[in-house]
Amino acid sequence: MSESDSKVDAYIQNAQPFAQPVLEYIRKTVHEFCPEAGEAMKWSFPHFIYKGKNLCSMASFKQHCAFGFWLESEMKTMKELTKDREKTSMFTLGKITTIEDLPSKSQLKNCILEAMELTDMGVTIKKASPNSTEIEVPDYFIEALETTPKAKDIFEKASPSFRKEYVMWITEAKTEATRNKRMAEAVEWISEGKGRHWKYAKK
Repeated sequence: MSESDSKVDAYIQNAQPFAQPVLEYIRKTVHEFCPEAGEAMKWSFPHFIYKGKNLCSMASFKQHCAFGFWLESEMKTMKELTKDREKTSMFTLGKITTIEDLPSKSQLKNCILEAMELTDMGVTIKKASPNSTEIEVPDYFIEALETTPKAKDIFEKASPSFRKEYVMWITEAKTEATRNKRMAEAVEWISEGKGRHWKYAKK
């Protein structure tokens, strides 16, 4: 039986008007095809949990929503859906503003069932090589940077290693409170042109 979370109810109610029907539709669809799914708020946005693992998640921002699967890089259904789609958001389905921007219900069903199957098989996310030159910047960090244009400008023009150090520091936070504290510090330091490890740099 599906388990709802009152915090997810509140998240949807507090979302922008355009986002509310999108989030409700996603929530209803996930529970329809994954009756065992539970809900939890992690990193400030709703997650759907299957057998103790993150199955998928959704988020709402000022002008768009995002939805995706934690194992999407391993999913054939997602690769087929997004093969011609440019990644513009935290997940490869891109920036969603209406229900029509989502895949069809039958396509979502196939994605949900595949994500469940992979979870049952014990498949996990493949971590990017530590030597990779670029790293994805989460939408929630982009939103934080946008509150300080100078920080956003410096960050966008910075080297891949500069960006990567900050993103890894923030995404590795164990709690929402820690993550938010790190983001606030990061925005302040970046606006001053400081790298993540500026305190330890040789003077």
